[in-house]
Amino acid sequence: MYNTIIVEIARRIACVTINRPDKLNALNAQAKTELKQAFEIIKNDSSVDVVILTGSGEKAFVAGTDIKELTELDTESGKDFSEDGQAVFNLIENLGKPVVAAVNGYALGGGAELALACHIRIASENAKFGQPEVNLGIIPGYGGTQRLARLVGKGRAMELILTGDQIDAQEAYRIGLVNKVVPQAELMKTAEVVAQKILSKGQLAIRFALKAVNMTAETNLTDGQALEASLFGLCCGTEDFKEGTKAFLEKRPKSAILKNLQHFQMQNIKTPACVVQAENAQHTTYPDTRHRDTGKRATFNLSRRKAAGLKKRATYNI
Repeated sequence: MYNTIIVEIARRIACVTINRPDKLNALNAQAKTELKQAFEIIKNDSSVDVVILTGSGEKAFVAGTDIKELTELDTESGKDFSEDGQAVFNLIENLGKPVVAAVNGYALGGGAELALACHIRIASENAKFGQPEVNLGIIPGYGGTQRLARLVGKGRAMELILTGDQIDAQEAYRIGLVNKVVPQAELMKTAEVVAQKILSKGQLAIRFALKAVNMTAETNLTDGQALEASLFGLCCGTEDFKEGTKAFLEKRPKSAILKNLQHFQMQNIKTPACVVQAENAQHTTYPDTRHRDTGKRATFNLSRRKAAGLKKRATYNI
């Protein structure tokens, strides 16, 4: 089905591997297209709840973008090239399911940006990170100037982007770029352990947590907390919440978490999208939560709007 990636699905985990080891898994146009196709399928696959993304071999996660394709760009096509890559990485970041990057070796340029689009990053001891685009007379174009600064701070992001320097796995861990550093032989096992731990939790809560945390870079504290409160309220209406709290109080293991979000029965909830309407009347649509509704719409009014000084009422249609 694919020529540049491999997709394997087992036990609710999809493992996506960029498979161009002879090119250090550099992203060409076909690889980006196939990544987009694969993640669109995974997004709508009810048998998958967590994704592990890695590169083939031990030398590279993704060593960057195919340089031959870059040489053909001009001002107009360069903008399109950047936007196409951003669309793929935005799909990964907003998948609605946790994506764990297992970074094996070089993660440079577009490879570092791909890791940044994932929700958790685990690096092997031989991993190298960098944004060397300035060496080619360009800047990061797949979201790196935005995500890197949000993750490690403006100062460190500036240093990495302006110098083009590479850093090793331990330095990446020290500055908060990666979550764990493990020996190469333990990389995939560690990623699978993290994935299994996530799978043991309430999956609707996991999806809503992704929504809320992803919004931190796109909204102010007041609106972010309003979204958090609304999603918290929705979680309190689930069977996962009822069983989890009951099991805790009874000091017993909780029963199996529902594996398919289609089985959630929620009252007065209209899916598929969460729409935030703020003072400026702009709308932001969040990923499909994929639990089923009863045909009604629930609107959560912000009771704190007066205290927050809002002139207009903000509503969340979920």
